[in-house]
Amino acid sequence: LRSQQKGVGMHEPLVDAEGFPRADIDLYQVRTARHNIICLQNDHKAVMKQVEEALHKLHAREKEKHARDEAEALAEAMSQKQSLPQAFAKVNAVTPGSPASVSGLQVDDEIVEFGSVNANNFQNLQNIATVVQHSEGRPLSVTVIRGGRRMHVGLTPKRWSGKGLLGCNIIPLQR
Repeated sequence: LRSQQKGVGMHEPLVDAEGFPRADIDLYQVRTARHNIICLQNDHKAVMKQVEEALHKLHAREKEKHARDEAEALAEAMSQKQSLPQAFAKVNAVTPGSPASVSGLQVDDEIVEFGSVNANNFQNLQNIATVVQHSEGRPLSVTVIRGGRRMHVGLTPKRWSGKGLLGCNIIPLQR
């Protein structure tokens, strides 16, 4: 527009100093071009407004989805905690090199099952001692809760350089 019409853009006057239409330009062409440009600018504004609204909706949906996902994850974690079996004892010491240490038993493991002993039939630590004596040299299935997860440990009670057949200390849990 500017090059063909001798420096006339969107805002230059179309009349001369005395108020007459300028003779050096094609007024009709300049006015048509200005009109088309203004229409295009308005269309552009409308499209940008739609884009902005769509982005706001998109981000709002994403935020809702994120909040929903977090709530579901929290609910799942809570239900998993409830679905964990009842522990009746806890490991509070493991001697390095002992059968308990070799099996992977760790301090703070909560015992859910120790061979045939579980939360339903556990009275005192003598129950565990009896199972250990009857299982010397044979693997015992021990189920523990470690870090909120259920784990299975294969523990074989046997004589070793330390005292006892396990080399760990177990205390009953007060519930």
